[in-house]
Amino acid sequence: MAIPEIRVEELKRRLDAGENLFLLDVRDESEYEISNIGGRLIPLPELSRRVNELDASQTIVALCKMGSRSLKAAQLLHNAGFEKVWNLAGGIHAWSDRVDRSVPKY
Repeated sequence: MAIPEIRVEELKRRLDAGENLFLLDVRDESEYEISNIGGRLIPLPELSRRVNELDASQTIVALCKMGSRSLKAAQLLHNAGFEKVWNLAGGIHAWSDRVDRSVPKY
């Protein structure tokens, strides 16, 4: 199954509308310290052993710097039985470019 993607503009709209979306940031801690949009940090190398920290009933949006690590994370979660998982297309760089320029790019 292909993992669905969500564009940053759609994510912003849904967050502003108060939807209960769980943002899962799978970058490294050092990247998260440089810039983040408030997601829960679980670095991709730790995700398989920390999957029990996540609630499969929630809609999860995985994000990273540009979208490739978060796609791997979304696939891992899908394979673990999570049905409501999205990948943030373009990652935090797209968020910085098209939603909030105050979010640093690195």
